[in-house]
Amino acid sequence: MASNATDVQLGDCLEILKKMPFACANLVYLDPPFFSGRNHRSSTRDGGIHYSFEDVWSHSDAYLNFLVERLAECKRIMKEDASIFVHCDHNNVHLARQALDITFGADNFQSDIIWSYKRWSNSKRGLLQQHQTILFYSMSRSFKWRQMMVDYSATTNLDQIMQKRMRDSRGKSVYATDASGNIVYGTEKRGVPLGDVWDIPFLNPKAKERTGYPTQKPLLLLERIIDLTTDENDLVVDPFCGSGTTLVAAKLKNRRFFGIDVSPDAVALTNNRLDNPIRTESALLRDGVEAYTNNDPWVESHLAGLSYSRVQRNSGIDALSKESINGRPVFLKVQRETETLSEAVFLLKKALATKGDAMGFVVATADDFFSLKDTSIEILLSPAMQLKRAQAEAFNDIDHSAPRPKKRA
Repeated sequence: MASNATDVQLGDCLEILKKMPFACANLVYLDPPFFSGRNHRSSTRDGGIHYSFEDVWSHSDAYLNFLVERLAECKRIMKEDASIFVHCDHNNVHLARQALDITFGADNFQSDIIWSYKRWSNSKRGLLQQHQTILFYSMSRSFKWRQMMVDYSATTNLDQIMQKRMRDSRGKSVYATDASGNIVYGTEKRGVPLGDVWDIPFLNPKAKERTGYPTQKPLLLLERIIDLTTDENDLVVDPFCGSGTTLVAAKLKNRRFFGIDVSPDAVALTNNRLDNPIRTESALLRDGVEAYTNNDPWVESHLAGLSYSRVQRNSGIDALSKESINGRPVFLKVQRETETLSEAVFLLKKALATKGDAMGFVVATADDFFSLKDTSIEILLSPAMQLKRAQAEAFNDIDHSAPRPKKRA
């Protein structure tokens, strides 16, 4: 088998890896079975193709031996400056770490990367699992590394970051000053090195690259690993290629690749994806979390005192009350400065059309009840409005003919 192959082969990776040349791979990524004790099944969106694989083992020793045998062959094909990444979850991370220590030695452990993502389940008892672990080992201490810089956090004091530092007479790091005692500023900062916690969104059901294969990982995750540890034309090997994400990422990054899987369906799927690579752009990573967060002081001030969760990216709903009414969810909409009360009610009603038996309340912030044509939505007066009305009533300066907010029994 040529080391420059860009290929996918069907079979047990233990046997196929043995046929590969010694020291040919620059990167090995494994997403092996997770010792979950169950069979995984999924299908494409149209239900036309069903994928499945077994992840059942008689005991932990059997699983450990399974990993050690295959990791030994991975080590044989790795170059001296190569790296290996093994994807794990809470079921197998301790066993995978043990297998990697046995094979590569604890001294070649580099990082346990936490892939953090958001997934929700109302049926979960206990803490939700919202991360997986990727164990990063190297073949030697001289592994290939292409440093990646990221932006400073929002809490970073950039003024301090820009100040040049020096060692004083005691060897302590201090801010550098000139002869007049003025602070000396250093050169432009590029950011901070990438850390070991990666916030990369889980593939949502509507993602263009989603195939329906169980345990499919996002291309963004594999592209980052490839960017960090390889150069163009390097060889990337995935002994459990599954849906083929590693190989597609390698192709998009101009790397050579070689994949193996025991499932004919997985091999066919991988080849189809390689023929037509599709990447889902992450708007979350592109625009940042802040773009998805409605930090509107106007809304926050008029919901003060209520117990609620903010609803993002919805022009008709601002919040969901944490307290229901007779088991019905309660949604809240705050009248904006640029809206009439009638317009606010219209937007809320439109948003509630898809919310089943939910209730809605508009928080009125202006005394324009004369504009209100639809009275099917209940109106709450904001605290500021209540105070204005109280003041007006105290001076007998209020139009008592104006519609009043409905009171609940």
